[in-house]
Amino acid sequence: MSRFGTPDRFKASDNSVWVEYRQLSIDYKPVNLGQGYPDFCAPKNVTKALANAALSPNPLLNQYTRAFKKTSDTITSADWLFDKKDMEKLFNEKTKGIIINTPHNPIGKVFTLEELQFIANLAKRWNTLVVSDEVYEWIVYEPKRHIRIATLPDMFERTITIGSAGKTFSVTGWKIGWAYGPENLLKNLKIVHQNSIYTCVTPIQEAVAVGFEEELARFGQPDSYFVCLKNELLTKRDFMAKFLTDVGMSPTIPEGGYFMVANWIALENKVRLEEEQDANKDYRFTKWMIKNVGVLGMPSSTFYCDGHKHLGEDNVRYCFIKDDENLKRAAEILLKWKSQK
Repeated sequence: MSRFGTPDRFKASDNSVWVEYRQLSIDYKPVNLGQGYPDFCAPKNVTKALANAALSPNPLLNQYTRAFKKTSDTITSADWLFDKKDMEKLFNEKTKGIIINTPHNPIGKVFTLEELQFIANLAKRWNTLVVSDEVYEWIVYEPKRHIRIATLPDMFERTITIGSAGKTFSVTGWKIGWAYGPENLLKNLKIVHQNSIYTCVTPIQEAVAVGFEEELARFGQPDSYFVCLKNELLTKRDFMAKFLTDVGMSPTIPEGGYFMVANWIALENKVRLEEEQDANKDYRFTKWMIKNVGVLGMPSSTFYCDGHKHLGEDNVRYCFIKDDENLKRAAEILLKWKSQK
């Protein structure tokens, strides 16, 4: 290997599906329902707070921040279950931690209290750390509710919980988030953080803080962004589920988040998979759809390790946190394509 070549530990990350599909989007200009970014404006109070922070007479707001402050015919994401026996077999005295994601990307599953209690009991039994990715915590559709595993008995002391401003306030380009937990667990996190990222952009941190302060003042009220966003997304979710069903796919209706996984296998005879060279069928399907139909989705097998990619090949992931006009355009394109012989 070259002295200055890519280290082996980075080689698995060398080919990024996100970079590849972004380039396909540029080349073929499809309706992009694949990548998880909103194509409409963020809440004005949050972007205004960013502008105020950037233009503030306080010079510290543009400098380093204070680093570390103390089932039926309709398939839903509830139908996706983990195998308790299989999970239990994976835990032993060598198990250091488990990562959970609720609400889940890409499925949209909101873990139930019973499911979280099962995981919590395993973690306590084997003295295991839990890293809980809860970045979609404010996007949960009735009657489901988000439960933080750290709130279960004796779990706060072994849990690090992760949140995201990008998902909370629909500003995915800000790339800022947080982690909270007991001081002894966060100590190692801080050591790594201060020697890699150190801090995120200070005005953005200020804007996020102001955004939360204003949301807390109207928490649970109809004008709260957390309430408005999930109500708006519910309509978009149902619209996408209908047009994907009408075109012949079988979507999983998510309980949370803004992604929808759909089984596309009923359309296999309408696409020419042999025109694409990728090993996995979902890659061939999504690339053919981008180039020949004009709608971009993401291959679901990208969320699986190499040995399990076949489990995701029949599915494609779409994103519905998009402007209504773009969702309607995607529906029209797909339905027109379906009607063609």
